[in-house]
Amino acid sequence: MPKPHKTVFAVVLAAGMSTRFGATKQVAKLDGVPIVQRAVQMATRVCGDRVITVIGHDASSVLRCMHTNSGFVVVNDDYQSGLGSSIAAAARACPEQTDALLVLLADQVLITESHLNALLECWSGTADEIVATAYAGTDGPPVLMPKATFADLRRLRGDTGARALFQDPRFRLQSVPFEDAAVDIDTPADLDALA
Repeated sequence: MPKPHKTVFAVVLAAGMSTRFGATKQVAKLDGVPIVQRAVQMATRVCGDRVITVIGHDASSVLRCMHTNSGFVVVNDDYQSGLGSSIAAAARACPEQTDALLVLLADQVLITESHLNALLECWSGTADEIVATAYAGTDGPPVLMPKATFADLRRLRGDTGARALFQDPRFRLQSVPFEDAAVDIDTPADLDALA
């Protein structure tokens, strides 16, 4: 759960083109549930109605598969340029009173609700502390990005994500280990391996 008196929005990034997958992977099913729906439902369990889902490629199909009324949807018309444009779209769409964004990738299907809650618990509540997930020798998503990063996030372009901010001296980085974050769905074989 978010810190008392702090407003945290979960951001589900589900706009990608799924080039290696060969079809719209956000609508592919794992255990009978579309990937995007799994991510949005988990985000909703953690942040309630404070969920921003960013869609782009095959937006109408992805939207139909979400099966939720929680939060709101942002359509990233620039989705072809890459992940950075989707993060920027979410940062521009978040309400003014937002204290942090909890950013997750829809295709990181082994992320758990308890891990997202661990990221929130680790966060001190300050505007300059980033809390990332540590896996495979690196820090990455899911990641909590505090308010002080929003201006930088809004300027992201192309396929450059927020990782450069992890090294920025203006921010402090905390990490929560979760090795299963290294698993994402890039190909149908990746999905089959988890079924």
